[in-house]
Amino acid sequence: MILAYYLKDKSLAGRSEVTGLLEGLQSAGFSTVPVDAPGPLPQGTDMLLSLGGDGTFLTAAAMAEEASVPVLGVNFGRLGFLSENRPEDVLDALVKGTYSISLRGMLQVSGWEGCTSPLKALNDVCVSRKGASMLGVDVSVDGRSLPAYWVDGLLVSTSSGSTAYSLSVGGPICHPASRVLIVAPVAPHNLNVRPLIVPDDSRIRISFRSRDDEVKLTVDNCEYLIPASSVLEVDALPLSLQRVVLSGSNFIAALRGKLHWGEDLRNETVLR
Repeated sequence: MILAYYLKDKSLAGRSEVTGLLEGLQSAGFSTVPVDAPGPLPQGTDMLLSLGGDGTFLTAAAMAEEASVPVLGVNFGRLGFLSENRPEDVLDALVKGTYSISLRGMLQVSGWEGCTSPLKALNDVCVSRKGASMLGVDVSVDGRSLPAYWVDGLLVSTSSGSTAYSLSVGGPICHPASRVLIVAPVAPHNLNVRPLIVPDDSRIRISFRSRDDEVKLTVDNCEYLIPASSVLEVDALPLSLQRVVLSGSNFIAALRGKLHWGEDLRNETVLR
């Protein structure tokens, strides 16, 4: 079995946890091949290991989706919501085969000058103001116009991305198996706008009212400047990413353990 691995932070290469994982895999009969982004995976790759944090996983996910191979996140970062797995657990699971493949949806966005092919995102697509002036954003869902947003920015998130930027702007938590998209304003200057959940087969169109010539477009962890005259098309790529899930992985447990969901003294069995 050929395992490609991606290290965004090259300083991790010498860490004992990284070398120990790679040596353990090689001793178990796996072939391990380093890769860089952007770029194709080696011919015959069976799985891509993302070694780092969630930002590393987002880059690795794009490469894995392009190559139609599964991606497994190994946490050498901080929070590790997508890269949730400890190195020792990964080695044990790959050797014993105690893992499964979970399919996750992604987004694609297109519609600006010079765009030759859509850009893809696992978590979210965000548009935001370039300068100091507020940004007006017009949005339609399946041809039906929403009220104009007057905001610092606006994001469209997948259910996987509901625990990322969308969460920080007041969006809902969605189980990753949910087939939905979240449209959420960033710092709105409207008292009566809220995040909106739509089916993931919706076609979302975005245009701008801006005093600046350009607006920022962020696609996961990559940022671009695009003309303010652009009309963006955002839609889902359902079940397009193969994510490796180790036995015992649990989304609700991750919410409680990593995001401290529901942490309250009244929920403790023993009060100190």
